Amino acid sequence: MKIDLNNLFNASQSEIKIDTQFDFSSLIYSGYSPIKNGVKVTGRLFSKADIIYLEINIKFTFFGFCDRCASDVTKNFSFDINKIVVEKLQNENDDDNYIIVENRTLDMEELVNEEVSLSLPTKILCSKDCKGLCPQCGANLNVSKCDCKKDVDPRLETLLQLLDE
Repeated sequence: MKIDLNNLFNASQSEIKIDTQFDFSSLIYSGYSPIKNGVKVTGRLFSKADIIYLEINIKFTFFGFCDRCASDVTKNFSFDINKIVVEKLQNENDDDNYIIVENRTLDMEELVNEEVSLSLPTKILCSKDCKGLCPQCGANLNVSKCDCKKDVDPRLETLLQLLDE
């Protein structure tokens, strides 16, 4: 979805409402596609004192797998984006707060794709205190304890014999 910003830059229009949904089923994260229901974007572009602002909210549901125990994870994400829209920057160091548009056209799908990709955590967990899987038998330690004998460092094996006596 490309939005023509000429009317905002020329001050002939003061606001453009945004209420759309994007299909991000082709987005790949950790080898799978976690966004099945699309990404909902609502908000507005508006001009105030010859400055164009973007205020949007991005919502989507993440369907994936826990990185520790491999159980299914469903998480709802919602976050706001507030930026200033410009045609060019005077100072290249401040580009996090600005969106640079070419030909006064904003590609919303590209912007939302970038923001969604950056918002995804590097590690997805089913809960903060996920215990993961037993490295020997593969049992889910969140569900049950396993009876596997823990490996002992060979250098400490003689100390373990003292405990047995």
